[in-house]
Amino acid sequence: MVVEQNVSLAPHNSFGIVAKARELVRVRGEAEVVQLLADPALAGRPTFILGGGSNIVLTGDVRALVLKVEVAGRRVLDDGPRATIVEVGAGENWHDTVAWTLDQGFPGLENLAMIPGTVGASPVQNVGAYGVELQDRFESLDAIDLQTGRPFTLDATQCAFGYRDSVFKHPPADAAEGGSRGMGLAGRALILRVRLRLPKPWKPVIDYADLQRKMAETGIRHPTPRQIFDWVCAIRSAKLPDPRVIGNAGSFFKNPTVTPEQCTDIIAREPGIVHYPMPDGSVKLAAGWLIDACGWKGKSVGNAGVYEKQALVLVNRGGATGGEVVTLARAIQTSVYERFGIRLEPEPVVV
Repeated sequence: MVVEQNVSLAPHNSFGIVAKARELVRVRGEAEVVQLLADPALAGRPTFILGGGSNIVLTGDVRALVLKVEVAGRRVLDDGPRATIVEVGAGENWHDTVAWTLDQGFPGLENLAMIPGTVGASPVQNVGAYGVELQDRFESLDAIDLQTGRPFTLDATQCAFGYRDSVFKHPPADAAEGGSRGMGLAGRALILRVRLRLPKPWKPVIDYADLQRKMAETGIRHPTPRQIFDWVCAIRSAKLPDPRVIGNAGSFFKNPTVTPEQCTDIIAREPGIVHYPMPDGSVKLAAGWLIDACGWKGKSVGNAGVYEKQALVLVNRGGATGGEVVTLARAIQTSVYERFGIRLEPEPVVV
C-alpha cells in the first residue's frame, strides 16, 4: 500500500474543479484496506471514497484520506437459461461495462449507456435512465467494512434501493434507544465488486418518450439491443455535454415527485409542465423543465453555468470553483421553490 501525498483531484472529478487530496490510497482489492486498517498511523482516520468522481462537487482540498477505488476485472459467473450473471470490479468504467456486456452477447443494460462513473458507484446512486434502473439488473455486491476490515455481501433488498438512493447514501446512526447501529453504510462500506443479472429472454424497454421518437424517426418497430444502445448514446450526446470537454456532473437535480393533487394544481397554473405518472400513484415532474421555466438556461454565477441545451445540467465554463457551483445550485433551488413550491434535491455530493 502506497500513500500518495498532495494528489491533484482535477482529473478525478467530472466537473474538473481544482482541488487536492492531502493523502490518497489506490484501492485495487481488499488487501489495501486491510493494510490501511492495520497501520496505526492511518487506522481510524476519516476517509473519503472516490470512484469516477462523476457525482461530486469539490469545494476545497480534501483533508480526509481519499480511497481511490480502482478494483478491475469483468467475468461471466453464470450463463443460465433464465439469466446471465456477470461480476465487475468496482473501479471499472460503467459505460465501457455496458458496451462489454453487449459485445459478449448479453443484453439488458443498453438503456443505461453513457452514464458517467464507475461500476462501484452505480449501486450507491441506483443509477437509472430511459426506463431502467440499476436495481432492475442487480444481483448482489461485495464490500468491505472500513471499521472492521471484514468483507460482506449484500443483495438488492439489503441495499434498500430507492429513486437515486440506497443504503450507501445514508450514514450509520445510533438508534434513539439502545445504542444499536442504524442501517446506513455511507462512509463505512467500500464496494469492491458488483454482480449484475441480465434476464432471459431479453425484452426491450422502449416506453420512454425519446426512444419512442427514435422508433418513429427510423421506422424500426422492433429494435435490437445494439440499436437501443446506439439510440441512447445519440440522445444523451445531443442533450448532455462531454465532461472531457465541458466539466459537469450530468443531471444535477433529482426529478421531484408530487401527489396527483399537487400536479393538478401546478398544471392549472402551468399547463405545459412535463410530468410522468408513477406506478405508486405519485407524479414525477421534470426538474429540467422547472429550471428552464424559471429562466436559468444559459445563465451563470461566476464560472459555473446552466447548460444551454439542458437546464438540468450545471457546467464548469472554465475555472469554476465548487463554491460557485453550490451558489448557482442554491439560487436555482430558490427560484423553483418560489415559483412552484417545490424543493429540488441535488444529486451530487458536496465535499
